[in-house]
This record gives sequence, C-alpha cells and structure tokens, in this order.
Amino acid sequence: MKTVSIEQELRGNSYPGRGIIIGRSEDGKQAVTAYFIMGRSENSRNRVFVEDGAGIRTQAFDPSKLTDPSLIIYAPVRVLGNKTIVTNGDQTDTIYELMDKQQTFEQALRTREFEPDAPNYTPRISGILHVEQGHYNYAMSILKSNNGDPSSCLRFTFAYNNAKPGEGHFIHTYQGDGNPLPSFEGEPVPVEIPNDLDAFTDLLWNSLNEDNKVSLFVRFIDIETGAYETRIVNKNH
Repeated sequence: MKTVSIEQELRGNSYPGRGIIIGRSEDGKQAVTAYFIMGRSENSRNRVFVEDGAGIRTQAFDPSKLTDPSLIIYAPVRVLGNKTIVTNGDQTDTIYELMDKQQTFEQALRTREFEPDAPNYTPRISGILHVEQGHYNYAMSILKSNNGDPSSCLRFTFAYNNAKPGEGHFIHTYQGDGNPLPSFEGEPVPVEIPNDLDAFTDLLWNSLNEDNKVSLFVRFIDIETGAYETRIVNKNH
C-alpha cells in the first residue's frame, strides 16, 4: 500500500470515529502514537482526556450531563514496562492485565469482541508499542462484527517489526458517517510521520472534522532511552 498524507486521510472523512496512529518519526529516533475520539451525541462529546500516571483516561467534561458512562469512560492509554497500550475502550485494561500475566497481545484480545452498541457494533481497535534499548516494533488489532452480524466476531492483528522511519499506520472505527455507522475495512493505512511533536499534534487536530472532534492524545517516545513527551488537546476546556 502506498503511504498517504494523514491530513488528506482525515480531511476526506467527516466521521472516522476513533482512530489510532502508530509509527516512527522521520529521523528514526522516536516511536510515535496518537489517539483521537470524535462524537455525534451530546454524551459522546461531553468528554476530555486527562493524564493518569504514564497513561491517560477519559472523563466527563460536565458530570451533570453524563448519561451513560459504559462505553465512553475508560483508559485509552496505559504503560506496562516497555510497552505502551493504546485502545478505544476498556480493552486497554484487558490487554494490560493479561500481558502482565505473560499472555500475548493477541491472546488478551481473544477474550473480547466489538462493542455491544447495536446497530453500529463499533469495532474495538487496539495498538501496542514495544520500545526496548534502541529496538522498536508495534502491532495493531481490530475486532469487528461480520458486516453488522453480531453473531460473528472477526479478529485481525497487524504486526510491524523494525518500523520504518517516517512511516506509521492508521486504523479507525468507521469508514465514514452513516446510520448504522459502517465499520473500518481493510488493513491499517500507511501514513507519513514527521519529526516534530507539536507540528504533528497541530496537523492532526486541525485535520479532524470541526463539529465532531472531541479530544486528541499524541506521544513521542525516545527509542534509545524510553523517555517520552505527551500532548493532549481537548475541544472542551
């Protein structure tokens, strides 16, 4: 697949839903990840990202307007040793807990399915970055219904070893807007990754649909040292 501009990819889709980008900076020195959420309902839009230790969590911007926390309040990012876990739901905790018990990323996700939000059956998308003393690889996963049939769960894992400088992969929940929302199809899209954390954060935030975007998290991790820098942007602040 040809590497595309993440700006064009985002601008061309008014509702990708939630999205994960993982890759390597152009100079090869940084492991890069980003996660964004969007919303169409007041309940979905009433959220912010906040730092929580080495990870982040979502919380209600206005607690009085929170109607159903079940699928919108979770920890999208957690860190387990030299692994950074990024997901669009509470499967972050499943991956963290089972990998802590020596199970693999895939084994952990075998215990989960797509979200029970009929008729959309939103896919669960997940990623993991493994950074260790100059070595870096990552994997991405999607759990989705079989073309809207909830009796069948389709599971796909994509592993990227020796990640190429300047390249990342982008996976998201929806092909675009619709009722019901159509699930993402195909493999993660190869996208360009720059060197500058702030420039990349601005590019992503400004490319997301103005009405639907809610929050964005971006992290650069030094591949040699494991030290990281994080940016969080919230529409509600």
